[in-house]
Amino acid sequence: MFNNISGTYDFLNHFLSLGIDVIWRKMAIRELAALKPRKILDVATGTGDFAFEAIKILKPEQVIGVDISQGMLDIAQEKIRKRKLESIYEVRLGDSEKLLFDNDSFDALTVAFGVRNYENLEKGLLDMYRVLKPGGKVVILEFSKPKVFPVKQAYNFYFKYITPGIGKLFSKDSKAYTYLPESVAAFPDGEDFKALLAKVGFIDTKWRPLTFGICSIYTANK
Repeated sequence: MFNNISGTYDFLNHFLSLGIDVIWRKMAIRELAALKPRKILDVATGTGDFAFEAIKILKPEQVIGVDISQGMLDIAQEKIRKRKLESIYEVRLGDSEKLLFDNDSFDALTVAFGVRNYENLEKGLLDMYRVLKPGGKVVILEFSKPKVFPVKQAYNFYFKYITPGIGKLFSKDSKAYTYLPESVAAFPDGEDFKALLAKVGFIDTKWRPLTFGICSIYTANK
């Protein structure tokens, strides 16, 4: 599915979110500013937008991006080449729940709109914890479910009826943008996700809702 939508993924992300996703990414990456990480793992890196934001704001020595979709990585690789960032940002095909890195390898981990797609969320978080250095920090940006009237009702209508229609119009995979609201609805957001982070070992877990709760930033330390 992600291979099928890779060519229109960036455009639809910006279009469907009215460009707010760009602001969300900047806000999330700034959560790592005080840490000044030198080596970052971007899990479910997709087409690389979160990693590029990290490079721009944090100036790390190395960013490695992992994703299960070769189609997405092909787009990311082309963007890396155009930006001449081959010496800093490297992408690898891989399963986010079976990270092929040694324990305590990275100063920071980032994930944008990826954890809700994990087949086994707890297993994926455990592996992220494993490869993070002691004292390291994870920043996760993910859709959430707004609770306040009338945002909740408008959001549900937009996701259920508008998003799939636009996705079908521009994308080769009409099911992909039906999957999007379904995956968001099934994701344990807010305090439930904070509790899951703590369960696998993370400390100082924090949850920051954005834009009336449409999206959230989660941070935690090892």
